[in-house]
Amino acid sequence: MAEIGTDIEKARAYLEAGQLVAIPTETVYGLAANALNPEAVAQIFAVKQRPHFDPLIVHTDRLEKAMQWIAAIPAPLQQLAEAFMPGPLTLVVPKKDIIPDIVTAGLPTVGLRIPSHPLTRRLLASLNFPVAAPSANPFGYVSPTNARHVEAQLGEHIPYILDGGSSQIGLESTIVAWNEEAQKPIVLRLGGIPLEEIEKVAGKVMLQTHSSSNPKAPGMLSAHYAPRKKVFLSLEAALRIYSPQELGAIVFKEPLAVLPVENQLLLSPQGNYAEAAQRLFAALREIEELPVKAVVAPLLPEEHLGRAINDRLRRAAASA
Repeated sequence: MAEIGTDIEKARAYLEAGQLVAIPTETVYGLAANALNPEAVAQIFAVKQRPHFDPLIVHTDRLEKAMQWIAAIPAPLQQLAEAFMPGPLTLVVPKKDIIPDIVTAGLPTVGLRIPSHPLTRRLLASLNFPVAAPSANPFGYVSPTNARHVEAQLGEHIPYILDGGSSQIGLESTIVAWNEEAQKPIVLRLGGIPLEEIEKVAGKVMLQTHSSSNPKAPGMLSAHYAPRKKVFLSLEAALRIYSPQELGAIVFKEPLAVLPVENQLLLSPQGNYAEAAQRLFAALREIEELPVKAVVAPLLPEEHLGRAINDRLRRAAASA
């Protein structure tokens, strides 16, 4: 089983030796490898059972350092970088040839992120290469938000988990690219930065409203983030198949009156979107432990982080 600890030097040694290390970020835990080492990156796909057509995000500690590996940043994306990096933002930008094609699924662009978690930033600052790091879970399953989640799923396949406590945000990063034809930014994946905050900096942006079988960035597949129980977005639809006693629920702030209260998980009794986002993936895991056959997860209001939470819920429902 993987060792869990806070030793940055040990994590660095494993990465430099071409091995995988799970790392904490403010969004979710990532499964990291030297992004410039194709053999190391190939282990990510093997351990996660991830399809090679799904590109990875590369992480480093400073934007200036990243210029070794990316070709350019369009000015509006540069403004977003200055506003939100370090933080839960990924920018899709043209890459230099030094980034192997296995990282980008052969695309000429790469997702770049500078996480704000202090432990991982110190690790990244000690490395002379970026790390490729998708979420540290089997492909398609719920993303991990603490070290125990990673150990339970991937502990047999990796040597070390850098323990940085529970993820503060709990949703993956917002991914933004530059749409050359429209000459404006496009949000490819909703995430830890609300759309409203992106538009305060970049003006009106485009929003990728459909999933893809040939994704330009991670998290764009229609089926993803799924627990091992059927997820329904509609209570009415679930009750056509199951009795109320057979159903659990993940709800925003109030339990569903027709279902047993003990089988329901509240994301935020105060109706706080940030708290709901932080709790979402943990709730999708906890619901598996309840004695229910299926899960009802009604959508939240389409505003602020509610949009990103709804995106994850729709994909979870599509996975079953």
